[in-house]
Amino acid sequence: MSAVSPELLRRFDVPGPRYTSYPTADRFVEAFGEDDYIQALNQRQSGMAVALPLSLYVHIPFCESLCYYCACNKIITKHHSRAEEYLRYLSREIDLHVAHVGAGQAVSQLHLGGGSPTFLSDAELRELMAMLRRSFTLAPGGEYSIEIDPRTVDAGRLATLAELGFNRLSFGVQDFDPAVQKAVHRIQPAEQVFALMASARALGFESINVDLIYGLPMQTPESFDRTLAQIVELKPDRIALYAYAHLPERFKPQRRIITVELPSGASKVSMLSRSLSAFIDAGYVYVGMDHFALPNDALAVAKRQGRLHRNFQGYSTQPDCDLIALGVSSIGRVGATYSQNAKTLAEYYDLLDQGHLPVVRGLAVSRDDLLRRAVIMALMCQGHLQFESIELAHLVDFKAYFAKELAALEDLASQGLVVVGDTGIQVTADGWFFVRAIAMVFDRYLQTDRTRTKFSKII
Repeated sequence: MSAVSPELLRRFDVPGPRYTSYPTADRFVEAFGEDDYIQALNQRQSGMAVALPLSLYVHIPFCESLCYYCACNKIITKHHSRAEEYLRYLSREIDLHVAHVGAGQAVSQLHLGGGSPTFLSDAELRELMAMLRRSFTLAPGGEYSIEIDPRTVDAGRLATLAELGFNRLSFGVQDFDPAVQKAVHRIQPAEQVFALMASARALGFESINVDLIYGLPMQTPESFDRTLAQIVELKPDRIALYAYAHLPERFKPQRRIITVELPSGASKVSMLSRSLSAFIDAGYVYVGMDHFALPNDALAVAKRQGRLHRNFQGYSTQPDCDLIALGVSSIGRVGATYSQNAKTLAEYYDLLDQGHLPVVRGLAVSRDDLLRRAVIMALMCQGHLQFESIELAHLVDFKAYFAKELAALEDLASQGLVVVGDTGIQVTADGWFFVRAIAMVFDRYLQTDRTRTKFSKII
């Protein structure tokens, strides 16, 4: 795959959804509540014979210090005693779920996110994993991952994570440049990350990811080149490269960023273009949607074999399965529903104190939603779809149902991003870099509501 041109990158420098779900989370409504969620859980339980393995997400909201770019749901505190209380409420939430889905359900994927999951002490991580293992069965060969703040771990802590069953790590790096780190209030020397990577490899973790962000204050294409060179030397199994979206009106921490220190749009495009070239030249496979992987990594293998999936954590090698989300603000998917927990600790705790599952919003998807989700996920994950397979699964005439959308694809086809044939749609090699733009054509909500500024840029 050759690097895509800066001109094409500039042309698609527009906002759009990331499609970790369809419909996207901004479409969730408060009319969907606990009773609707319980109905979905009970329906899963009643269909036990054909129930797919579960995916679990646990949100740990605490961080010791504030990163100014952060748009996650987090609580900044140095009082580690708050984690003990949080674990008690997580235990209640787990018990309420088990009451509806049954004990011992098979789990093929577990992800701890935040916040900083490594805010928890080793003893607290042991307690959390023990709670999960008492209620669920972690299947052999599953993906068990945790997000790592390099400032909060050492080789000993990594050994504990391996002992607890985690086989995948994700290090938050963002940028190695000291001036950038100071500007975003996240100081972590490159040497620290290199040492942790060496320890993680020695411990035998199956896959190690590094997160990077371009578009941060004080970044320049030249300074980011230095970070790229260090990442290539570090050689993680996977790389997630995100564009920084500066939305201080929505995310209060970003108000501490000095706007004039942000790189220009042209500099951001240059950083992205150079990143694509650097990683491809270093032998990484562009998986899609900001993600790169070494050719022998499970994610790259899944792409080659057409087995990629997407959920709220991004691309996954695991089959499409129900996702039970635990913790404040977490988002789950069970059956034909999406649900989200209360976003504040006070409300989350209060609902659990009353014996309620802390679901405060969500969505029961419609037949049209299911159809469009199938189309969007096929494009986002496999990069192609056959009209016949969609027609057989959803009992529609594809060309008639999506006549407007197929007409809208003609412009993308003329730019060499997609090929529309008599039997299906194929994303081209260059089109993979803009797969969000292709998927957006089939988003009914987006086509009727052009307010896209709430989304990050698609590149």
